[in-house]
Amino acid sequence: MPERLSTTPWLLLAVGVALADQLTKGWMLAHFEPGEVRSVLPFFNLVLTFNEGAAFSFLSEAGGWQRWFFVALTLVVAGALVIWLRRLRSGEGLTALALALILGGALGNLVDRLRMGRVTDFLDLHWQQWHWPAFNLADSAITVGVVVLLLSSGRQKKTRPHFV
Repeated sequence: MPERLSTTPWLLLAVGVALADQLTKGWMLAHFEPGEVRSVLPFFNLVLTFNEGAAFSFLSEAGGWQRWFFVALTLVVAGALVIWLRRLRSGEGLTALALALILGGALGNLVDRLRMGRVTDFLDLHWQQWHWPAFNLADSAITVGVVVLLLSSGRQKKTRPHFV
């Protein structure tokens, strides 16, 4: 039976992602006014905005209860990701990378919800007048992590479920 994968480097990566996310959000909060837009490239702006909901502002107008719902959900998901990460075997580094990115992104947004009751977003991709919903580094890490997880699941031999 293959030995377990060391979780320490992956947990450090997750913490690094969360810290990088918080540093970029802190810089935006210090240098931008809410709604202020600065063009960076023809298809990319920086804009300080806030989201009280989840992805694509899901539940953002729910009246406040959603803050604690998303905090609780994030804590449950983060716990499950750590358990999954601890159960990985050597040779499952791609899965570990994916889980670390997702965990780091989740923790970055969790800090915002706990501190401010909303998530700071500032990356604005657009084409002409169409704008993708603003997002942040944590959201990017989660997205990349999910893509890597999907790719790694196709590459790894299915020998046992991770949560059994």
